[in-house]
Order: sequence, then structure tokens, then C-alpha cells
Amino acid sequence: MFIQNAWYAGAWDYELTADNMMARKILGKGLVFLRTSDNKITVLRDRCSHRFAPLSKGRREGDCVRCMYHGLVFDADGKCVWEPSRKGVSPNTDVQTFPAVEQHRLVWVWMGDADKADPALIPDCHHHSSPEWASVPKYAHFKANYKLVLDNLLDFSHLSYVHENTLGGSKTIADTRPKVEQTDSGVKLTRWYLNEQEFAPYLRGYERFSGPIDRWNIYHLSTLSNHFSMAAGSAPANTGAPEGKIAPDAMVFHSHQLITPEDEHNTHYFWTYGHNFSLEQTELTNGLAERISGGFLEDREMIEAQQKVVDESGDDPMAFILVDNALTLGRRLIDEKIAEEASA
Repeated sequence: MFIQNAWYAGAWDYELTADNMMARKILGKGLVFLRTSDNKITVLRDRCSHRFAPLSKGRREGDCVRCMYHGLVFDADGKCVWEPSRKGVSPNTDVQTFPAVEQHRLVWVWMGDADKADPALIPDCHHHSSPEWASVPKYAHFKANYKLVLDNLLDFSHLSYVHENTLGGSKTIADTRPKVEQTDSGVKLTRWYLNEQEFAPYLRGYERFSGPIDRWNIYHLSTLSNHFSMAAGSAPANTGAPEGKIAPDAMVFHSHQLITPEDEHNTHYFWTYGHNFSLEQTELTNGLAERISGGFLEDREMIEAQQKVVDESGDDPMAFILVDNALTLGRRLIDEKIAEEASA
């Protein structure tokens, strides 16, 4: 089950050109994304109204799509504008469209009631287009339910083990009890690891200072759009980072991760890991993206293996431990919203 009335990340801007089509399933529905000649994004249900052949198997003809099964043509608004062998078109041949907005390098699609599609509800991902930050847009596909991916993000204690040689590098992470808060839109966690003796493995070779480190992860999950926004960094120890004093040579990052359900068994993962220092060093930007990507591949391997065991386990209950507080809260908020929509 999914929250319907929400904006979901559907594509990166570079995935759509003025002459291609891109098929992607979201919340169990096949969609086809198009960029029109006037640079607008349109999202159609990926099925011809006639015999339900996928429109993504069709052909772009200007800003229209021709179904290559029986030849019907649909414009960017989903209206059937041509039908072979007759003047005009038959009734009930239009294709469903979905509200879509391109903002901060992401294409957002609204899967629920179109009348409720308020662009003001789109998550703030301004770091993607800000000249003060540098990042590389990335995508991954997980063969697992989206809630297992969210569980992973809401419990960073796994960094000490899954990512021992990549994103973690310290047992302090698992031993640190985070501050967990419920917000108006989701769950916020705050983690500080003070006086660490080494940089995390993914930063080694990029260090801007030497000596002990104060390290942080402050992150928020908006459960409406499954938007994970994280401020992270490493600063020289005892220079005031926990009080908001960021030293000039600190390494400050901001990550956005968008978890979009494909269906009950698969998940789209859009992400960036931006930095606000050494912006001219593209080697650093690309290197960070590759190292973070390697860490996320470790997550994917674990979560996909977990999904297989979950599928085999039926209704067997999972044990609850202390670090599950945040993920339990996140799941409760999602389930409450799903129930609210169902009752409405």
C-alpha cells in the first residue's frame, strides 16, 4: 500500500529529451514521461486506451505519441487526436495523465487526486541547482519494498557494519543513541560522533585538515514523498560544530535521497551527495559520488537479501530493539496516512 496524494520523484531532468519517451512504473502504475517541444513535462498512463498496449512501445511524432499496435495518436494532454479509418475519434479513447512538475533537476509526479496536486508540497531539493553546492545526480533500483529502504535510512547504526570500510568506519556510530523527533512532516534524527580519530573511509584522500574529528549526521524523512534530506559533515574536534560554529576547513555535505515505490516489490532510488567546498574540483565531486554509490550498493545487496527472507517468513514477527525507534515511528506515520486516504 502507498500514499497516493503526494509528489514522487519520477525522473532526473537529463533522462528526458525533446524527442524521447521514458517508461517508468510508480506505485504499481506504468507511466510514460515526455518532454514537449516547449520544454514542458507530460506524464501519461503507459497504456493505449484501445487494447492496453504500452504507449512506451509506440513512436514519438512531434509532441504526440502513436500507439504502434493499431495506430491511435495521443497528444501531450492524453487526448486521442487521430484514429485510423474514420473522421474524428471514438468516444472514451483519451489516456489518463498525471500532474508533473520539473523542479531542482527532478521531475515530480502526483499519483493521487489531481485537484490536490499543490506544487508547494514538492520537497525542497534546492541544493541540486544551487551554485553554492556541487553534486552528481544518481539513480539506483532496489528489488525490495520501499519500506525496507526507508528502515535502512532511519537506522544509521548499520553504518558500523554494512559500511565498515566505506561510509562508516567507526563503531561509535552504532554505539551512539540518536535524538529522534517527530515533526509536522515526518521524522528527524540527530547524530553526533565527537572526537573521532579518523575520517570515514569514503573521505580518505580528500581530507582538508588533520587531527581528531567532530562528525555529524542530521537528517529528516518526509513521509509524504519519502524524501530523505541529510546535513552531514566533519570538522576539527572542539571547534564548536555542535553549537553551530563551522570551521573554515570543515567538510560540509548535504544529501537528498528520494525513495519512490515502483510497486510492492521494487523501489526507485534517486540521490545526490553535495558538498559546499572546493566547488571547482570536479574530480572531488565525481569521486564522492562514486564512493557513496559503492556504499549504496552495499545497502542494496543487504536489503534485497533481507527482502527474500521477509518473503519466506510469512507473518513471523520481527524482534524490536532500541535502534528501531525511528523506523517504527516512520512506518507508523506512513501507515496512518495510508489509512486516512483509504477512509476518505
